[in-house]
Amino acid sequence: MVEIKTPEQIAKMREAGLVVARIHEACRAAAVPGATTKDLDDIARKVLAEHGAKSNFLGYGGFPATICTSVNDVVVHGIPDTTTVLRDGDIISIDAGAVIGGWHGDAALTVFVGGGHAPELLELSRVTEESMWAGIAAVKQGNRLVDISKAIEGYIRRQPRPSGGKYGIIQDYGGHGIGSEMHMDPHLLNYVDRKRGRGPRLVPGFCIAIEPMVSLGTPRTHVLADEWTVKTDDGSWSSHWEHSVALTEEGPLVLTAFDGGRAKLAEYGITTAPDPCAGS
Repeated sequence: MVEIKTPEQIAKMREAGLVVARIHEACRAAAVPGATTKDLDDIARKVLAEHGAKSNFLGYGGFPATICTSVNDVVVHGIPDTTTVLRDGDIISIDAGAVIGGWHGDAALTVFVGGGHAPELLELSRVTEESMWAGIAAVKQGNRLVDISKAIEGYIRRQPRPSGGKYGIIQDYGGHGIGSEMHMDPHLLNYVDRKRGRGPRLVPGFCIAIEPMVSLGTPRTHVLADEWTVKTDDGSWSSHWEHSVALTEEGPLVLTAFDGGRAKLAEYGITTAPDPCAGS
């Protein structure tokens, strides 16, 4: 079943989402050559404590850290540690979450470490992020879940790779419902699978974490012996972007973006819902 939220519950999710945005802001600034992924985890832990929030990652299914730090060919679920030192030219996905009053926020972004990144890496991240926004723009009353998948896949498929070939849309991982739990129904594919049908209709109170993962090669992955770290089968580098989104009577609200998604959704002619945490 899909959990439909009240406006009051969405307001609590917005509080949690803003904490996630602050984690990303702090970790992005700290993701420099010489930093370890454990350094970023420590920063995230501090931000959570400063804002009276709890981590929804730590202990989830036994996960041992506060955030996921996935470097280069690691797609998702990388475990922060003291031995993974960021190097000039790396890319890293920082996936973070927060819980306030029992309501969850979850988002991820790809960060460039240092400089001198190849144009293909810059374009990989751009395509992945923009496909996420295309999916967010499809969060409209009357649409169905598959319309989000269609928007994400359609955007990616229309983008040419600078070196030729196609982008790999990661097959085994996707978005998810979010609310009183971090991962809830429905599961959101980043591509259209006609066997799954059209999925639930989008109505006010529907909340979804939209998170495309795209590689420079294969869409296939494997999990390492730690039972968490997910890598591409061919070693190709990947990008990961995610926002949690609520659909309200007055339109969508991007819960984990500082501006609620206002600037990006304006490019699609969409006005975001009023922010219940404006001015807080």
